[in-house]
Amino acid sequence: MNAIVGLVLVVHVAVSVGLIVFILLHSGKGAGVSSMFSGMMPTTSSGTGIIEKNLDRITIGLAITFSITLLILMVAYKPV
Repeated sequence: MNAIVGLVLVVHVAVSVGLIVFILLHSGKGAGVSSMFSGMMPTTSSGTGIIEKNLDRITIGLAITFSITLLILMVAYKPV
């Protein structure tokens, strides 16, 4: 295993854990991180919408990174 594959593998594992965490942070039906922080957020029309929107962006970014590292590992990894 060369250094590039090792580095991509480490990134892939870190992104996998991050993806699990951020998916679990999403709200179901009235429960989740958005409703948990709604008491601390100022009362505006978009109060918890900002948190959910940022969670969505982070989750999508992690999913794209996961897919790219998966494709790189599929091409570059050669078992011994």
